[in-house]
Amino acid sequence: MDITIGSRGSDLALWQANFVKDALEKLGHNVLIKIIVTKGDKIQNLSFDKIEGKGFFTKEIEDALLNNEIDLAVHSHKDLETSQPKGLMIGAVSYRENPTDQLLILKSAVQADAVLELKENPIVGTSSARRKSQMKRLRPDVELKDLRGNVPTRINKLRAGDYDAIILATAGIKRLELDLSDLHCIELDPHAFVPAPAQGVLGLQIRKNDADLKTVMEQLNHPDVAAAIGVERNVLRLLAGGCQLPLGVFAEQTNENWNVHVSYATSQDSTAAITVYDTKTLDGLAEKIIDDLKRVND
Repeated sequence: MDITIGSRGSDLALWQANFVKDALEKLGHNVLIKIIVTKGDKIQNLSFDKIEGKGFFTKEIEDALLNNEIDLAVHSHKDLETSQPKGLMIGAVSYRENPTDQLLILKSAVQADAVLELKENPIVGTSSARRKSQMKRLRPDVELKDLRGNVPTRINKLRAGDYDAIILATAGIKRLELDLSDLHCIELDPHAFVPAPAQGVLGLQIRKNDADLKTVMEQLNHPDVAAAIGVERNVLRLLAGGCQLPLGVFAEQTNENWNVHVSYATSQDSTAAITVYDTKTLDGLAEKIIDDLKRVND
């Protein structure tokens, strides 16, 4: 098949698109990548909660897919809305890269005996409501400052001294193979600093009526990953939330049981609370989590 992939133009987005391109070429297909600029790429001076609408990093790519300008969209799965636009579907999900968050600290701001090894009253950069609420739980003294831009841009803002530390997804750092030897880096325990639903996973989006490509996607899909992020994103869906919701959900299978950590706050200015579930089945778990959250927060 001749397949055109739609992707954002950032280094990380292009790594993701090329990863899928390579996999498809190994199956014998001809693949091109088309770069599409999204609303989130254009607006860099506002935090997410001040940008109108949803799907900041996906809508324009999804429109191109619906208009037959591309055949396949490769997204960071955590950026996708929980309900698919009419006519589109997730054809496959990738393997899961390390799902944790990482704290990058200027060496001048390190305090070895402090929580998170970070000096008192630090300025920490993130535009994520989830990360803000969890950082408040661990370090109430922190001053949170919005941080936008692609991964290298964010790191350069840290190096320039705009922040004492910033928080990024470990997956992006690993995929870009960045040299961070001049910084002090701490991988945050996903049980204590809960990742976003589907963090570290790629979502491969296609048109529902594209039967041929649907068959191809079955060869790339990871069912075990789909099961884990299915419950994570179902919690997000039932809360009617998007990327502005202070919610972390991380599901992992240990032996025959599922271990699910949930971090939730009523707003990004509130302190997150973490709940842990241990279960043999994921059936009905998202609904139970929602009931528990409503009972605690009502």
